[in-house]
Amino acid sequence: MIKFGPSGNSESFYAAGYEHSEDSAAFVKEHGLDCFEYSFGRGVRMTESKARSIGAAFERAGVEISVHAPYFINFGNPDDEMAAKSYGYVLDSAKALKLLGGKRLVFHPAAQGKEGRETVVMRTEERLNILRDYIYLNGLQDLMFCPETMGKLAQIGTVEEITRFCKVDNIYTPCVDFGHVNSREQGSLKTADDYKRLIGYMIDRLGFERMKHFHVHFSKIMYGARGEIKHLTFEDTVYGPEFEPLAEVLLEWKLEPYIVSESAGTQIEDAAYMKRVYEQARG
Repeated sequence: MIKFGPSGNSESFYAAGYEHSEDSAAFVKEHGLDCFEYSFGRGVRMTESKARSIGAAFERAGVEISVHAPYFINFGNPDDEMAAKSYGYVLDSAKALKLLGGKRLVFHPAAQGKEGRETVVMRTEERLNILRDYIYLNGLQDLMFCPETMGKLAQIGTVEEITRFCKVDNIYTPCVDFGHVNSREQGSLKTADDYKRLIGYMIDRLGFERMKHFHVHFSKIMYGARGEIKHLTFEDTVYGPEFEPLAEVLLEWKLEPYIVSESAGTQIEDAAYMKRVYEQARG
């Protein structure tokens, strides 16, 4: 089934007097939502007992949890030692995810640096082949590893590149951040047909079954000539993208992704808005 939820805790979570990650599960459920993304953005620093405690709270609430691996992962780095650290960040995040009781792990693939783009894309692809081997060696192949489309031109992560990376192995499922795509393509997502072109491209190359339950990040994002600048809230009327045409496509094509709101501070409210839009469109 399609799921909606926030990335991390919204401003309203703290305003309501909550503090602990265990409280997030009930807070998400109270808002009628189904999932939550926990960020290890600054590193995996969670004890085993804490992970089990958070996981138990989410299981009781019936809310699915996913994780975002550290932001400094870069499989395009020419330094093999630095790349080795990136393998570790993904594997550590995956082990924590299993303790949390989740199935989905999102990660940023690479930054371009000073080299030619194709050189870095090829190196990233090679490293994702190696990462795949590590994943199987560690018995983590029952999880979904989701390389994310990126919003800045200097980052590796176009729709085409993420599709290419996901062809490495079935353990990889795309994380399509529609705000990122819209930012790097200067406002390309406006109509249902725009979303169909993007999702259709991935379905054609990865198959419907791979894409039926793909991972989604959604937020409105301010952008400039170099792509993404900052995340906004759904109150923005300038930058987009809008969720309504995407909801139309998801229903028409019978897609059931895991949709995470990454709005700036209002992520739980905006996730609830997306769920209402989807349910109203469904009738």
